[in-house]
Amino acid sequence: MGKASDWLREERRKVLGDWVAVCLKCGAGRRWFEEFEAEVPDECPQCGGKLLRRCPSCNAAFSSIAAVDCEECGKPIRPDELFGSPIKRRR
Repeated sequence: MGKASDWLREERRKVLGDWVAVCLKCGAGRRWFEEFEAEVPDECPQCGGKLLRRCPSCNAAFSSIAAVDCEECGKPIRPDELFGSPIKRRR
């Protein structure tokens, strides 16, 4: 990625939150800052499903709501489909 996309990504993190939590049931996302991680609920406020904010294998946080594999260890963090559609475009 180019310098412009890196800059935009960093600005977005400063304003919206460093990391993202995602509901495994409905797909809702919530950005969070490192210092406020304890305030992120374990249950989705939309549907009551599990809100995942760290990789179950290596405990790394993830930065994209569209993440299906961990950026650190590469293991799957959730299924790559939601409601019958792919979460990310297949390459």
